[in-house]
Amino acid sequence: MTSLTQRWQESPLRFEQNALLGYVLLGAWLLLMVGMPWLQFFFGEAIIPTGVTLAAIFQACAVFYFVQRAWGLASAALTFVLVAVITWGAEAIGHTTGLPFGHYYYTEALQPQIVGVPLLIPVAWFMLLPSAWVMAQLIVGERDTLVKWAAFVGVSAVALTVWDLFLDPQMVAWGFWVWENPSGYFGIPWINYGGWLLVATIVTIAVRPKPLPVMPFALIYATVWFLQMVGQGIIWQQIGPALVGTLAMGGVMVLAWWRNRERTAL
Repeated sequence: MTSLTQRWQESPLRFEQNALLGYVLLGAWLLLMVGMPWLQFFFGEAIIPTGVTLAAIFQACAVFYFVQRAWGLASAALTFVLVAVITWGAEAIGHTTGLPFGHYYYTEALQPQIVGVPLLIPVAWFMLLPSAWVMAQLIVGERDTLVKWAAFVGVSAVALTVWDLFLDPQMVAWGFWVWENPSGYFGIPWINYGGWLLVATIVTIAVRPKPLPVMPFALIYATVWFLQMVGQGIIWQQIGPALVGTLAMGGVMVLAWWRNRERTAL
């Protein structure tokens, strides 16, 4: 009979050893996110863009650290470049043409910017994409056929896009960008979510991500879900987006847990 210790050592949910730097970076990100309401209370609304920028940088650095531990520095760097170039390009096209996200523009809140797109935006795409890949990895399993690879790409795109059910209403409320024709989902045009699905699909196909360790990427996904749920639902009082985002991201996590449990039980 397999011992509990052996089962834990073989579990994809175990934490990596000797990864202190990554968890320190995640801790700094978490402290900033938890402290955001206090920063706003003491320093006013003007501190929010700085806090958001620093938190995103800490999270992205932690994600990069864990990706390079799994894939090597060169592959991690290439992945970041691909994500940054594709998503910045999509945003640059998007805010000038209205495709694929709809008609919107960035305010001056997030700096610096190139062609009207804050440099933080590609960082924000990168900081949750590997976690979305891990959710898809848990749900789909081995990508040993074309059908499973296509399923992995699609589930990855959904796992990332549901985050924006939280994110977009909050960022608009903070004045980071403005929709020219607010409508649809709490003032966010529905086409925006089609754009997210499309761009996430293109990035995943371009990167062709190899398997990643479940931890800490599942932890990052779950932490984002929890912080957004509590922050928007209780602190920022955006109850509608908080409820929908909670169910959508939570549903992805429950499905990932169930599929992984079902697979490992065989």
